[in-house]
Amino acid sequence: MAGGCAALTSSMRGANDKLTIAHIGTGTMGRGNIGYAAKSGFQITALCDVYQPNLERAQALARKLGQEPRLVKDFREIIADKSIDVVCISTPDHWHAYMTIEACKAGKDVYVEKPSCVYVEEGLKMVEAARKYKRVVQGGTMQRSGYFFKKAVEIVKSGDLGEVTFCRTWQAGMTKKDGYGFPGETQPPAGLDWDLWLGPAPKRAFNINRWGIVDGRWSTFRYFWDYAGGAMTDWNVHLLDIVQYAYDEVVPLKYSALGSKFYVNDDTETPDTLVATYHYPKFLCMYESRTAAPEPMFGEGYGTAFLGTKGTLVVNRGGYKIVPAGKSALQPFEDHDKAKGVMNELHWENFVECVKTRQRPIAEIETTVRTTIACLLSNIALRADMTLDWDDNAKTVKQEAARKHLKAQYRKPWKLEV
Repeated sequence: MAGGCAALTSSMRGANDKLTIAHIGTGTMGRGNIGYAAKSGFQITALCDVYQPNLERAQALARKLGQEPRLVKDFREIIADKSIDVVCISTPDHWHAYMTIEACKAGKDVYVEKPSCVYVEEGLKMVEAARKYKRVVQGGTMQRSGYFFKKAVEIVKSGDLGEVTFCRTWQAGMTKKDGYGFPGETQPPAGLDWDLWLGPAPKRAFNINRWGIVDGRWSTFRYFWDYAGGAMTDWNVHLLDIVQYAYDEVVPLKYSALGSKFYVNDDTETPDTLVATYHYPKFLCMYESRTAAPEPMFGEGYGTAFLGTKGTLVVNRGGYKIVPAGKSALQPFEDHDKAKGVMNELHWENFVECVKTRQRPIAEIETTVRTTIACLLSNIALRADMTLDWDDNAKTVKQEAARKHLKAQYRKPWKLEV
């Protein structure tokens, strides 16, 4: 699975057929995916968003790319349209699972952004739906398609680093003390269907930080537990995914986490500082999220590191480097060639190829779900204040008191059904 496309089914699509795609969620990430989809040869037939200004911006972009899609507010219209082959889901995280499953049930292939889900149960059902309906589902963990990450995985697998007993993932930066402030409850802006934006999440009065679309900043919905999992599921899904990639999707056996809002004073909910530990069968991995302690690690502000008996490998989107350990015969090496930093374009090329050939893509949904679940379990360990043991055969934790946190908690009338 790690190399590219592994056989999925025997059904084949003509290599020259024009694939139709609809994009659900047309914010910053969604508009980026519109560009990648057009470049990959998709015919963009529809754009869908609950916020009219986003739709209009996406329509303008599509027209520049020579596409003339229709505009839709309710995603269910997209799901019901039999002329659409593929959907791209770039919504807030709490919609990823439901929309993916409904698209699979409707016979559509899916490109879905990371993290896969907000609840463990959602992720398991996403995989179930992909298998049951024989759908090609690519997760948005696009680092797997990048040269630097493929090379790093190759080196780890080669054994050149010696025995790896410790890995690190991290991101460090400096945020503002007053964060995003306390805007309070207001009326939704014109052109936004706030109830449909909330969907299966709990009913809440509109708060601009919960929604998060403000010029000049990354959308802040990701810092509220109803919709996402903070830096853990925004950043560490990417960083930890490379550990998962290198070790053939083996997941940790045990999870612990500590964190809090030590510095930032605003109405967001997720920690500004967090440390999580993962006990894999043959090594430990530690994740650090530091938004008020910007000192780099290994000279990098973010990344994934493999620490072996012969040396350490550090990789991020800007390149990779090898640092020998002690008197190791391993030679130091660095590659930061910007021309090799392409990821998204290659990820979409892989996806369209696999839609046509019915093979499994490089970030097939089960891989993204497994990494996402590892991150979700870290957040549960943090919030429940307990160490968790994961039973990968039973797909649950051994601690009964924590099992309720694995289940999807949907607001009526939304139901998660495969």
